[in-house]
Amino acid sequence: MDFVRLDHTDTVVTATRPLQVGATVEDVVTTALIPSGHKIATRDLAKGEALRKYAQIIGYAAQDIAAGDHVHTHNLEFRATDMDYEFATDLRPVTPAATPDTFMGYRRESGQVGTRNYIAIVTSVNCSATAARMIADHFTPEVMADYPNVDGVAAFVHGTGCGMAGDGDGFEALQRVMWGYAKHPNHAAVLMVGLGCEMNQIDWLLEAYGLKQGPTFQTMNIQNVAGLRRTVEMGIEKVTAMLPIANQATRTECPASELMVALQCGGSDAWSGVTANPALGYACDLLAAQGATGVLAETPEIYGAEHLLTRRAVDRKVGDKLIGLIKWWEDYTARNKGSMDNNPSPGNKKGGLTTILEKSLGAAAKGGTSPLTGVYKYAEPVTARGFTFMDSPGYDPASVTGQIAGGCNLVCFTTGRGSAFGSKPSPTVKIATNSDMAARMSEDMDIDAGEILSKGVSVEAKGREIYEMFLAVASGQVTKSEAQGLGDYEFVPWQIGAVM
Repeated sequence: MDFVRLDHTDTVVTATRPLQVGATVEDVVTTALIPSGHKIATRDLAKGEALRKYAQIIGYAAQDIAAGDHVHTHNLEFRATDMDYEFATDLRPVTPAATPDTFMGYRRESGQVGTRNYIAIVTSVNCSATAARMIADHFTPEVMADYPNVDGVAAFVHGTGCGMAGDGDGFEALQRVMWGYAKHPNHAAVLMVGLGCEMNQIDWLLEAYGLKQGPTFQTMNIQNVAGLRRTVEMGIEKVTAMLPIANQATRTECPASELMVALQCGGSDAWSGVTANPALGYACDLLAAQGATGVLAETPEIYGAEHLLTRRAVDRKVGDKLIGLIKWWEDYTARNKGSMDNNPSPGNKKGGLTTILEKSLGAAAKGGTSPLTGVYKYAEPVTARGFTFMDSPGYDPASVTGQIAGGCNLVCFTTGRGSAFGSKPSPTVKIATNSDMAARMSEDMDIDAGEILSKGVSVEAKGREIYEMFLAVASGQVTKSEAQGLGDYEFVPWQIGAVM
């Protein structure tokens, strides 16, 4: 098949391979070269007319478009959404799995379950980033060989923490990130390192969240310790004392309901919404059936698809929270002289995506079909089970940082153009949307969802494969990104507000 039609009401189809001028597609003949993944008009469309894909509006004709024309940025324009929202009108009750699944995880004293066993060094401010990296660098593979049950010592450093307001969205988001990483079940122990005079004070965090120091939770400030060198020495001493305790942790059988998976996509292409994202959505439904949790994020990348999610909201309160996030983002982009259609990226467009509306409809498929049970602020602890949503930017490192802070102990990342993303302390499973890229980047891709097109594998079968990999990775199987050492530089708290 040279093309894919996603719904009988669509006014475009998508080419599955490059098509020359004069190729027959359904009942029309192409009028231009059509790259793979790009759209073809299936009938004449007047200027201003809405174009449909996924049975939804993806944009409006910027000029008259003839049947067979290539439809892309030159003739398809974005318009802001104006939706009539419905609530709880498309609820599909989750049927609990007949057989509870399990994985081998780390059961913590808090009752939470981890999939990895790290010691974390978390910084409060950029000024302590070098100290944290120097401390972590001491714990080489040779040193760690004596502690086989510890996955590593990871430094989580960032470029903010000062030059910011001491309250408001930005400050609160950063504090939630720090708290989330300090209490994350994938951490056996935590050392927090600050400078001492920064706006983001460690002591304020301890007081606000009730964190208590002990053998596996320590804090220090460079100014109090008397400088960088002594801070690094003392930090090494503290982590060295934590290692034997962390090494005592062992994997035990835990129910699949303890999984919380961050649902992510990056470097998307036209096939993201056809192969990998629907397959991940099916895996998300399997998680929900086990009583586990999937966390969708990237608010700008559901823009234009949020009306589909409000229909799945369990009640009006949950749906209204999602709409509130959309309105906040419209205001946020407007006051910063941007547009919601700044996304998709140049790479997305080369892969066949034209507007944010089209991209969002494909991205939302990662959430499957289960009811939307909760909507959360960036880095807020996720407490609901099943399919949930967290506010975040579309920038993958910042988005995943928030999801991990919210409690995600696994990350699943779909990509069409290709990605070298990885994360700590929660490992990332990467899924290719097309088989060509999966073969080209075989050292980076864990699963080839392109087989849905290239081999006729069903979405359900590929979704089951993804879900089974969740259980394997949660039990300790190493992902491609972990094998290549990724995750040390992908900790990027979302910086909201003015830098002062």
